[in-house]
Amino acid sequence: MRAARLIRMVLLLQSRPSMTAAELARELEVSERTVARDVLSLSEAGVPVYADRGRAGGYRLIGGYRTRLTGLGRSEAEALFLSGVPAALRDMGLADAASAARLKVSAALLPELRDAADGAAQRFHLDAPAWYREPATPELLPAVADAVWDDRRVAARYRRKDTEVERELEPYGLVLKAGVWYLAARAGADVRVYRIDRFTSVTLLDGRFTRDPEFDLPAFWAERAAQFARSILRDEVVVRLTPAGARALRHVTDRAAAEEAVEKAEKAGGPDERGRITVTLPVESLDVAFGQLLGLGPEAEVLAPPELRERFAVAAARMHGMYGEPADRPDR
Repeated sequence: MRAARLIRMVLLLQSRPSMTAAELARELEVSERTVARDVLSLSEAGVPVYADRGRAGGYRLIGGYRTRLTGLGRSEAEALFLSGVPAALRDMGLADAASAARLKVSAALLPELRDAADGAAQRFHLDAPAWYREPATPELLPAVADAVWDDRRVAARYRRKDTEVERELEPYGLVLKAGVWYLAARAGADVRVYRIDRFTSVTLLDGRFTRDPEFDLPAFWAERAAQFARSILRDEVVVRLTPAGARALRHVTDRAAAEEAVEKAEKAGGPDERGRITVTLPVESLDVAFGQLLGLGPEAEVLAPPELRERFAVAAARMHGMYGEPADRPDR
């Protein structure tokens, strides 16, 4: 642990003109007294660390000293490719590896290029969790991530509705979708998708598995995501839309389904004399469709099924009852 910290200190000093004891302590997560002891150890080992005294003082390397300890380890190199998703790195227990990798890259760069990482970080940031949702890290995510990195088989218990099932899995890859972690894993002959927060136990087994060289995680996820989106659209509704409603439909319901429905309607018959089109829209359920289409207000008229149209008629009557008369303001 101490040896790794000393290497990090050298890399930090190599990547910057100078650093104060407080800055080093914060980066290394130690006390300033520990920083002073580590600097002394480096000096005794022949690393030319110079201490500038005074209020603006700090530590710096002298004599153009450059360490050759900049080769990336495997875990550091792999973590570096994920360094644009810092929360994901923390969740998987890879934050330290990514930090070490960034320091090694920074130390290997020419001085005039060392601000490149900060410049990129200030211009591009990926915020994976969805709005209005408190992100939660699944307790077993680090264990699953270890298995993914090392191609280790796992024995897992998985919660499915009101029961738990046991599976022996070959974990191929992790996916973070809208703040939810998923595992793509081979179970038997098939690769399936599991929500990490539904695992109740994960045990790494002794044996490693041989990864299928043809497996492509991004392509697999794109296909499964499309299949899932189609599979949950089990009902259909018929809706008459104004031009504004046709433009807004994709923002309140499944985007692909909405765009396809509007395109079919425009090709089939086109708009009527008032510019309206009638679409047949796949939806998850009538309850979901009611909440989604209600947001379009008068820009959408549900024509079928009859029970959904009746719900809208009742809602419209209630709204008319509220808005048909002046508001009864208590301050009048």
